[in-house]
Formats: sequence, C-alpha cells, structure tokens
Amino acid sequence: MRALLQRVSRASVSVSGETLAGIDAGLLVLVCAMRGDTTAEAEALAARVSRLRIFRDDAGRMNRSILDTGGSALVVSQFTLGADTGRGNRPGFSRAAAPDEGERLYLHFAAHLAGLGVPVATGRFGADMDVSLVNQGPVTIWLECAPAAQSAATKGAD
Repeated sequence: MRALLQRVSRASVSVSGETLAGIDAGLLVLVCAMRGDTTAEAEALAARVSRLRIFRDDAGRMNRSILDTGGSALVVSQFTLGADTGRGNRPGFSRAAAPDEGERLYLHFAAHLAGLGVPVATGRFGADMDVSLVNQGPVTIWLECAPAAQSAATKGAD
C-alpha cells in the first residue's frame, strides 16, 4: 500500500459541495491499495502512520507522532498514487488494486488506524472528491508497505 501524508492544521473532504468530513490538526492521509496488497500491508501502513514522528515537540523538532499529539487523520482513497508514468505522457493505473479490493483495503486501513487510537474521518471511496487542506510546515511524507512476497524478493536483491 502507498500513502501520502500531509501534516495539516485543518483538512476537509467534500462531494458535490457537501462536506463529508473534516479535521483540525493532524494528518491528511491519501491512500492507495496496490495489486497484491493484503490486510497485513494495510495494518503495517496504519501502524507506521500512527507512530511516524513528524510533529514538533516543545523544542521545535519533529519528534512527536499523531498519537503523541492527539491529532486526527482524514483518510482519503486515491488510486492515482498507483500511477505508472514510465511510458509516455499518459499514466497507467494497472498497478493499483481492483476497485472492490481497493475499497476493502482502504476501509481496513482506516479502521485499523482508528483501532490504534487515532481519531479517523474518511472520504467516500470512488467518489469525485474535493479535498481542502492547510499543509502545516509544509510537511509531506511518502510511505509504502510492499506485499510480503515482494519485500522478500527485494531484500534478496540487495
């Protein structure tokens, strides 16, 4: 699974002018399930997001997690994070999970993140959403958890 995290002072998501969800300080998490991903990757990614120390401590250093700060997460599905731009000018999305599997893993990720103690709000899977945010810092971080079989193959190649 892939995620793009943005540290925000506020963020919201709307569909057709109707606000679905919003948060104050915390993280906007754009998530994409990739082909071959399982609930194990969703859970591993959620755990990393919950523990990633990208919030300032009293000394101004990025040394606190979203759990430490009591912040919230706005989790939005974004299959375009699975884009393959290696050929030509038109991205391909065949590496992203099929819609039914993508939705299942997106919801599992959000539920697991909430189960870890992070208040979670979500967008609407598959909808044409408008996302608004105030990126604080700005801080934007890319995370990826590859399927276990792919991770083992990659480790063997090092």
